[in-house]
Amino acid sequence: MAPFISLAQQPADYVNPFIGASTSTGAAGIYHGLGKTFPGAATPFGMVQLSPNTITGGDNGSGYSYEHTTIEGFAFTQMSGIGWYGDLGNFLVMPTTGPLQTVAGKPEHPEEGYRSTYAKEEEKASAGYYGVKLTEHNIKAEMTAAPHSGILRFTFPANQQSRIQIDLARRVGGTSVWQEVKVIDDHTIAGYMRCTPDGGGWGNGDGKANYTVYFYAQFSKPLRKSGVWSADIPDDWSRKREDIESDRYQQQIGKAAVLPGVKEKAGKHLGFYTEFATTANEKVLMKAGISFVSIDGAKANLQAEIKGWDFDGVQQHTTALWNQALGKIAIKGGTEEERKVFYSALYHTMIDPRQCADVDGKYMGGDGKVHTDKNFRRRTIFSGWDVFRSQMPLQTIINPAVVNDEINSLVTLADESGNHYLERWEILNAYSGCMIGNPAVSVITDAYAKGIRNFDVQKAYGFAKNTIEKFGNGSKGYSTGGLSVSLTLEYAYTEWCLGRLAGLLNKREDAQTYTARGANYRNVFDSSKAWFRPRNDDGSWQAWPEEGRMRQGYGTIESSPYQQGWFVPQDVPGMITLMGGKEKVLADLTAFFDKAPENMMWNDYYNHANEPVHHVPFLFNYLGTPWLTQKWTRDICARAYHNSVEGLVGNEDVGQMSAWYVLVASGLHPVCPGSNRYEITSPVFDAITLKLDPTYAKGKQFSIVARNNSATNRYIQKAWLNGKPYKYAHIDHADIASGGTLLLEMGATPNKDWGIE
Repeated sequence: MAPFISLAQQPADYVNPFIGASTSTGAAGIYHGLGKTFPGAATPFGMVQLSPNTITGGDNGSGYSYEHTTIEGFAFTQMSGIGWYGDLGNFLVMPTTGPLQTVAGKPEHPEEGYRSTYAKEEEKASAGYYGVKLTEHNIKAEMTAAPHSGILRFTFPANQQSRIQIDLARRVGGTSVWQEVKVIDDHTIAGYMRCTPDGGGWGNGDGKANYTVYFYAQFSKPLRKSGVWSADIPDDWSRKREDIESDRYQQQIGKAAVLPGVKEKAGKHLGFYTEFATTANEKVLMKAGISFVSIDGAKANLQAEIKGWDFDGVQQHTTALWNQALGKIAIKGGTEEERKVFYSALYHTMIDPRQCADVDGKYMGGDGKVHTDKNFRRRTIFSGWDVFRSQMPLQTIINPAVVNDEINSLVTLADESGNHYLERWEILNAYSGCMIGNPAVSVITDAYAKGIRNFDVQKAYGFAKNTIEKFGNGSKGYSTGGLSVSLTLEYAYTEWCLGRLAGLLNKREDAQTYTARGANYRNVFDSSKAWFRPRNDDGSWQAWPEEGRMRQGYGTIESSPYQQGWFVPQDVPGMITLMGGKEKVLADLTAFFDKAPENMMWNDYYNHANEPVHHVPFLFNYLGTPWLTQKWTRDICARAYHNSVEGLVGNEDVGQMSAWYVLVASGLHPVCPGSNRYEITSPVFDAITLKLDPTYAKGKQFSIVARNNSATNRYIQKAWLNGKPYKYAHIDHADIASGGTLLLEMGATPNKDWGIE
């Protein structure tokens, strides 16, 4: 029998969207910054995220950082937890009073623009809601979201010149390059913002993001005094992120032509405003549908989701959506802090991959044409290098349909675009090429192996094979250059994945070829140094630095060879042998964790702030010391995750950092996605129940019960699976999908006989 799970509150009540909502490099101690989440309103995997924006430029992908003291406005689209120069942040709405200002202004002088100071103590956020008091004009701003639309409620002071203004040019990492707006009737406007690499955005244009956001917006007060502002941007001006941030550009926006009464306008830098008189505490609302396809799509999205002006009703419905989504995992026990960290983490794993099709299924394809998804939901924002490790494996258990959608989305994109290979970091059809490896091959293999197969399998396999051949270790069997170690190890893993998929599909020759290539990690191991080392094109080793394997960036990306070198998930026993055997590796690995700082922030040892090491705590299970996996995962959960703005030690990375916690706090985590094996570790909670999807799983739910569990009693003494003694420190996906209960007896000291093979 599964345990009875009860909480004093609903799951959504435990969500704190402010966790990780800082980009501060000072607090992080590294240029990557902290969590970079946004605190605004969203729905599970929804297209709209209605959130405050405090900054337009810099490496601020979420557009918001908690320590900032002013707000520019509230945008309808955001990205969660990404590094690099961000994107989206479109359709920026701001309530103001007094004379119209056409430029946001600088944070140190908010009075010179439409941005405003705000009362930090009155800033509130929950799952599906955000509210704040803007102090410059004494306006309360509240917002909630539906999947394709959002609604804002502004409480104004008494003023003869109150206003809602919308900056149509605004974009987090630059600017939209062309906008059009039209007044449809006395309550409605519609239009679009075109965003291309010329306007910066993802990677300041290097990420190739190219999309158009269409809007259909309505106001609760009639448009009796409205107009447009238009800045004259010379044709020969560059419009990348640094150009937009320049004084020259900002001054040009500040002297934009204000055109009262204009009903229709197109241009390079437009805004729209509507003015009206308000009485004290008068509420004025605005709602909008968003589409990446058409104005008609945006209109249909709004009309389907927010028919009237019932702000509270929309919020209640959104909260219900979150309770349903977060209810996929029920927990018992833990502290109040741990419950808040857990459900906030689960919440952050359900932002992406988001829907990008309209309510009628229409989406913009990779060929620039409109398509209709018939058997799946088109999704976007696939941060592959991050999410193949924990985020997608978590969804294979609790949201397998989302994984199936994502695979369909990547495969159809490869088809529509004519590229015929799978992108590693996709945003709105863009092949951004961000980071390394072939993570989509891992995700497809992992899903297929776990019975998620509602996609064109043969086409997916063909594109996966094309991907491996286009980006791989090639005829040398290793990669060279500045990322030699990272590339070789990552490519070897995904080549193994393709071999595994080929085997499952009975493609025997390919299975043999690519499985063998999975051993290519050995080709960058220098036995004279007893560690991995980058190679040159001629096969020679690159010069060994004074710091040796500790040198950050020595043949590696965002890591050192010491950190990256543990990444041989497809052949951990072979890696251990190569490194000198169990005793040597155990000593090395123990030091790797012992030397990590207490706060788990960015460091040269176990660096939980970044992805390359996220599987490493579970290697102790392979070394015959599973109690050390149990010790260290409980330590990381306690030291690297907190119910605070600085509660994530590194970038959230589109769900990856949080998914790690959700899985580990539940007592499970894979080392090698593509294999069906999960490592068992010490759960944070007394009982966890994972609800299973009957389309993909035989069982209804799978529970992990930790008897006699506490912060002290973190070591597994014995285990039973469905009432039968269980001696392994790992479990197969089939056992989870079949449903049942894994019972763990916990104690204060390690049982060094359990889980040893």
